[in-house]
Parts: sequence; structure tokens; C-alpha cells
Amino acid sequence: MEVKARAPGKIILAGEHAVVHGSTAVAASLNLYTYVSLRFPTPSDNDEFLRLQLKDLALEFSWPVARIKDALPEAGSLLSSKPTSCSIETMKSIAALVEEQNIPEANIGLASGVSAFLWLYSCIHGFKPATVVVTSELPLGSGLGSSAAFCVALSAALLSFSDSVSLDMSQQGWSAFGESELELLNKWAFEGEKIIHGKPSGLDNTVSTYGNMIKFRSGNLTLIKSNMPLKMLITNTKVGRNTKALVAGVSERTIRHPDAMSLVFNAVDSISNELSTIIQSPAPDELSITEKEEKIEELIEMNQGLLQCMGVSHASIETVLRTTLKYKLASKLTGAGGGGCVLTLLPTLLSGTVVDKVIAELESCGFQCLLAAIGGKGAEVSFSGSS
Repeated sequence: MEVKARAPGKIILAGEHAVVHGSTAVAASLNLYTYVSLRFPTPSDNDEFLRLQLKDLALEFSWPVARIKDALPEAGSLLSSKPTSCSIETMKSIAALVEEQNIPEANIGLASGVSAFLWLYSCIHGFKPATVVVTSELPLGSGLGSSAAFCVALSAALLSFSDSVSLDMSQQGWSAFGESELELLNKWAFEGEKIIHGKPSGLDNTVSTYGNMIKFRSGNLTLIKSNMPLKMLITNTKVGRNTKALVAGVSERTIRHPDAMSLVFNAVDSISNELSTIIQSPAPDELSITEKEEKIEELIEMNQGLLQCMGVSHASIETVLRTTLKYKLASKLTGAGGGGCVLTLLPTLLSGTVVDKVIAELESCGFQCLLAAIGGKGAEVSFSGSS
């Protein structure tokens, strides 16, 4: 039997950077997914390897399961029902396993993701041979939560074959986890995110696990549900950015101008809270949806102006803003800024012709454009083959 799991990416609708200084942020899932398939060999296959195939990058890594068992003996004694953090000593052992794979220099950033894979797999499944295949609709390192979606989808696939969750393997199509199972899945994904990012907030994996939308403030996450469809154009500028440096830059500006920046952060907090109120309020007809979209557009524009005040915009982001403004569309950077991605709200009544023109103009600048619906489903699994 084979299980395929999928987990969505995420987007920050409002509040990035200001959230570090106590303001509210709003994040939402995207209908762009990372997929992980898991298949165990049959006894006749005589295969004693754990294989990881990254299809989009045309890379494959493999380890004899006996080699993993020797390197990570304690992982085999852990319970899948009790998410466990990876110790510093174990991380050294995992790093040695990853180094043996000779990851190409151009893809060296993958090392932390491969490390997270080895820890999650060994903890949840022990040392069984298997083939794990990963594909994704999310661009890597662009602020759309690709690493969290990987950790969530991987954990979902692994947990579906464990004793810690109960799923109907005969059901056709995609199946969701129960509430307590989602909590377990989220905790395991967070352990993977810690290996990749060190000290993640937990926002990305929570959005990817549960889907829909989340309000986030001072470490507290609140699930919220959208009552209106939101369609976005996401433009990947393909400009890399240093998130730590951008966050530090905002903090330094706050030290230099504490009163002004305090007002900026308070304004962002108000925008995030108003945005979440609009999204959650009922929209019984097309007119009310249009009115709500117009308010959201204004909030997006205000939030972008405040992000510019924080000093985290970039020439590539400004190019996207100017282009979409020509078509009277509201845009803002999403995530750390300094490059990365820009979101543009696509109103319900906007014609497809206009969308096509905007995309063509942005792509002519060398940008990548993705169409996405906001606030959809979280992690799901699908089974195929005989049990």
C-alpha cells in the first residue's frame, strides 16, 4: 500500500515584522501544496534502504537502514504518539548521515530539510526500509512556507501508517485527520521545523496543518474561519533575502525612532484585527463581497505603506506594486520582504483578461506568477493499493 499526503503553503495577509514587536498578524493557507508519497517494499523486493526522492530537483538520497540504526539508536525507542525534540548530539549524527550524500553545492540549503526528514522518519517509523517521494507546487525559500508544508506532509504520511492515528484506508480520495490527530501532526511537524529553522514561531506549520486562517500575537495562535472567497496573485520576485538581517534592521530602526515605530506597529495591529473581522463576517450576496473586498484592498495598501516605513521593501517589490497599481489592484509584500513574494488581491468581479495582462507584464520582468485561493484545507492523506 502507498499513502500520499499533501499540505498547503501559507501566506501572511497582514502583520509581518510588526508581529515581532507585539502586533497581531494574520496568515492563511494557500491551495498550493507539497506532496509526499510513502511506500514500503514487499519482502520479495529484498530492499534494505531508506530512499528520499526530490522529484522537482531531480535528486535522490539513500541510506542503508542499518546505517541509520547505528547512527540514531535512540530514535527507534521513541513513540510516534510523543513528539520529541532532536538533541544536539543526535543532530551531529544526522549531519554525518547527510554529509555522506554529497549534496550538490547549488542545493546545499537542502541539508537541513534532509536532516528533518531523517529525524521525523526514524522517530515515527523506526528503521524500516521505504521510498519517500516529494513534489511541490511551492517555490523554495520564497516565504510561502515550503519547509513547513514539507514537514507537515511528511509527518502526515508517516503517522498514517503508525498506531497513533486511525484512518479509513479504504476510503477514496483525500481524507482529513481528526482534531486530536491534527494536534499530534502539528507537533511533529514543528519538531521538523525546529531542525530546519532553529527557533520557528510555529505559525507556518500550524497554518499548513489546520488550513484556513490564523491570527497570531505574542506566541498565541487562534484559528479563524473565512466567510468569503479570496483569490490572490502571488508574484515571486526570485530575489533572495536574508530574513534575520531584515528583522534586525526593523529592530534597529525601532531603537532609533521608538515613538514613531510604536505608532507604526499599533497601526499594523489595527489593520490585522480589522482584516480578520472583515474576513469572518458573513457575506450573503455579491454586493457585500465587493464592499468587503474594497475594504481589504485599502487595508492591503495601508499595510504595504507601513512596511515601507519599516524599511523592508525592495526595488523588485516596488516594480510589482507599480505594475499592479496600473490595473487598480492592491498589493503588498508578504513575509520578510527585501525581495521574496508579493500578494495582489484579485476581486471577484475582475475579468480574466485583466488578470492575463497583469501576469504577462510581471512575467516580462522575469518574475514568477502563481494564482491561488486563500484559506482552504489543511493536511490530508490518500491511500492506494491493497492493504
